[in-house]
Amino acid sequence: MLGRLTALYRTTAVRLSAVYLLLFATCAAFLVFYVSSMSENLLQQQMREAVAQETEQIERVFDNNGMNGLLRTLERRSRQPGANLYVIASPTGEVLAGNVASLQPGVLDLEGWTETPFRYQRYQEEARGNKRPMAYAQVSVLSNGLRVLVGRDLGEPENFRYLVRQALMVALGVMGVGALAIWYLIGRNALKRMDRMSGASQRIMAGDLSQRLPTSGSGDEFDRLSESLNTMLGRIEKLDEGLKQVSDNIAHDLKTPLTRLRNKAEAALAGGEKADHRTALEEMITESDQLIRTFNALLMISRVEAGQAPAEMSAIDISGIAHDSAELYEPVAEDCGLKLVTEIADGIEIKGNRELVGQALGNLIDNAVKYAEGSGGEPEIRINLSRREGDVVLSVSDSGPGVPEAKRDDVVKRFVRLDASRSKPGTGLGLSLAVAVMEMHHGRMELDSTHPERENNRGLTVRMVFPVVAD
Repeated sequence: MLGRLTALYRTTAVRLSAVYLLLFATCAAFLVFYVSSMSENLLQQQMREAVAQETEQIERVFDNNGMNGLLRTLERRSRQPGANLYVIASPTGEVLAGNVASLQPGVLDLEGWTETPFRYQRYQEEARGNKRPMAYAQVSVLSNGLRVLVGRDLGEPENFRYLVRQALMVALGVMGVGALAIWYLIGRNALKRMDRMSGASQRIMAGDLSQRLPTSGSGDEFDRLSESLNTMLGRIEKLDEGLKQVSDNIAHDLKTPLTRLRNKAEAALAGGEKADHRTALEEMITESDQLIRTFNALLMISRVEAGQAPAEMSAIDISGIAHDSAELYEPVAEDCGLKLVTEIADGIEIKGNRELVGQALGNLIDNAVKYAEGSGGEPEIRINLSRREGDVVLSVSDSGPGVPEAKRDDVVKRFVRLDASRSKPGTGLGLSLAVAVMEMHHGRMELDSTHPERENNRGLTVRMVFPVVAD
């Protein structure tokens, strides 16, 4: 139980509750004591003014009606409910008349208001040790030398003080019990949520990246933290899956060219003619160049995805990039028996990286040339650049076999090639690089069929959608 309470106290929610409780209790105690003190002072002030006023009235009665009138007045007032203290004493302090049987010695010695409370005893009241009632009074001396005391019992201010303090203790007690209950409930709930988060974190650290931190749906700081971490975990899981896939694909796709390199080297060593050696070396250089291009493409994709672009982002003329790329690939398309058609709007600018955009567009055109060649009919490649609903759309369309809709999410992954026979040259990295470039430019890439009405050779249209440069 002690360990549980210690664990509760270590939580932030419980500590904040304890601090708020202490602060509120301090402020409440100060306020109650301040109010009770002010109220008590006000009662004493009112009591003092009332006693002084009654003393003046008694002195006037004595001046007008003499001793007999004074005695009748004091007797009448003594019988009233809640009567004050009335004493007529000799010059030596001996009580002669009034409703007080005895006074604390020395009270009648000084004239004026008693600065400290004194003890007294009324008639028909028995003294209970030192717990006799106390009072304040004003002493006046008459013209005949007699002393008159008019006082007020302190029971009312003391009762008020007692009631206030009792109310304070009850209020603080209730508040303390409530605070402890809230403390326990809040701390227990927070501790349970932290335990669940800790359990999920342990499973994640054990390698299960599909785990997510739990949320309660309340939208509090724990939920916001969990949602942020879950988003990060989703990104890490995606990157981890991509890394595993890339590793598998690299092992699969690079095994064949490395095997060919080894076989060519072995054949060259086994052959005796220098011409055979030269031919083998040339083929090995060709295979090595292909491997270098593959690794360069992987390096470029990694740099782009990490935000390490080779140049800064700036306003670029994408119309000029599209024209240059079309002009560059037009002879290649003609050699393959393809017709290259361009519909490029002039004067369009975006904020981006000229080298990366040009390389991504070149990869798309290169793919279109490879898969449109020999497709039958009237093979063509179409490059289009236009504005669409506030975006800039650069698309490359071909009349090749196209990509089934169910596989369009897979074809943009690294090393993924729908050509299972690997009859077409390439590494399967062109679309992956284009996707990475679009993510870097805060855009997106869309895949669609060029001729959806056809059964075969529907073609593929790849659109790169860029946000417009803000003016």
